[in-house]
Amino acid sequence: MKRLLKCLGYALVTIYFVADLVFESVARPLSAWIGGLRILQPLYAWIARLRPYPALALFSVPVVILEPVKPIGAFLVAAGHVVSGVLTIALGEILKITLVERLFRLTRDRLMQIPTFVMLYHPWMRFHEWVTSSEIWRWGQQRIAQLKALVRRAVASTARGRRLGGVAASNNKMNSVRHR
Repeated sequence: MKRLLKCLGYALVTIYFVADLVFESVARPLSAWIGGLRILQPLYAWIARLRPYPALALFSVPVVILEPVKPIGAFLVAAGHVVSGVLTIALGEILKITLVERLFRLTRDRLMQIPTFVMLYHPWMRFHEWVTSSEIWRWGQQRIAQLKALVRRAVASTARGRRLGGVAASNNKMNSVRHR
């Protein structure tokens, strides 16, 4: 029984971290966009100047505040509010990972001065590389790319249809004015 619980625990932890990696693919572009906002440049400069332990404290804030979103979302799903629960989890994770990504980019050099952080960071990066280099990950990324391309084509097709529909409608108005 103890062995079964241990395996279940490992499986849950693995799912937890893989889910973070999946949400990371959405959060990275968002983080890059936020990083380019000129209005936030003074804040970024202040964050980048922090000493190691204050940088670690700031780096921890989004995790501490937004990590409870997962159990709240799971509760909503269990209570029958599936859409609300899934949206709560997805939006909370994207927000958390976006903030953590941005803060890490700003404070990486400072964080790497903390021995315990370095000790935990290197195994995380090996796990990250192992997951993202796996065949199933590459297959999933290909499916996501195909889905994105499909959505782009659908949006472009809809926009093109609206433009053509607008032209046709204005032509019909002109024709009706001519025939009066």
